[in-house]
Formats: sequence, C-alpha cells, structure tokens
Amino acid sequence: MYDSVLGLHSYWAYATLGLLLIATLNAFGGLSSKRVFTPKDRQISMIALIFSHIQLLLGFVLYFVSPYFETAKQAGMGAVMKDSTLRLYLVEHPLINIIAIALITIGWSKHKKTEDNQAKFKKIGYMYAIALVLLLSRIPWSAWFN
Repeated sequence: MYDSVLGLHSYWAYATLGLLLIATLNAFGGLSSKRVFTPKDRQISMIALIFSHIQLLLGFVLYFVSPYFETAKQAGMGAVMKDSTLRLYLVEHPLINIIAIALITIGWSKHKKTEDNQAKFKKIGYMYAIALVLLLSRIPWSAWFN
C-alpha cells in the first residue's frame, strides 16, 4: 500500500504544482492587465485548490502508512528531531505543506468575499504564490528524482 500511495502522491504533486503555477500566473496576469475576473479565472483557481486539497489528503494517508512513521513510534520524537531525514518527512514537510494548503484556502475564501476584480486577483495571486514557494521549499528533491 505504501508504494502505491507514494507513487500517487508523487505524480499528483506534479499536477498540483503545475496548476498552482498556472493559477498564480493567471492571477498576476489579471492583476497587471486590470481585466475583469471571469468565471474562467475562478475555475482555474478552484481546480488548483481542489488538486492541492486532494494532495493533502494523499499526504495524510502516506504519513500514517509510511515506514518513517513506524520508526518514529519506536524511536520517539527526540530521535526524529536529531535525524534530518526523519525530521524532513515527519515534521517539516507535513507542517509546511499544511500551512501552504491553508494559505491557498484562505486566498480562495478571501477572493469570494470581495467584489473588486483587482482585489480578487490580488488575494488569489499572493496567497497562491506564497503557498507555491512553501511547497517547493519542502519537497524532498533527492527522493523525488530517484
């Protein structure tokens, strides 16, 4: 089960990051061109939101079926914090990614509460961009490209 969920989590991450990048660029493009926020803009942002939430759910499943989780249960959190690999997979990656998904959700929620087109683009653009940077900062790159 672990390998299946890991593979799905990894491949879904490519789609999620791509869609977040598209949604962010779309928002900043709309902001710079001062265009009207259209249903297409809403749809792009919503698809990125949905993909990121599915990625989070896959991450939760992966976290609890991971051999790293079993190691943490046996060794304790003190040992996890001393080992950089365990700390990345069990603390840093999940925590930062939960924060990033929360920012995406906040950006989406705030855009719905405003009527101004530029404010909609701004709220989505900045929150999605910060989330994208956070997500990229905690990807275990060495394991991802193997």
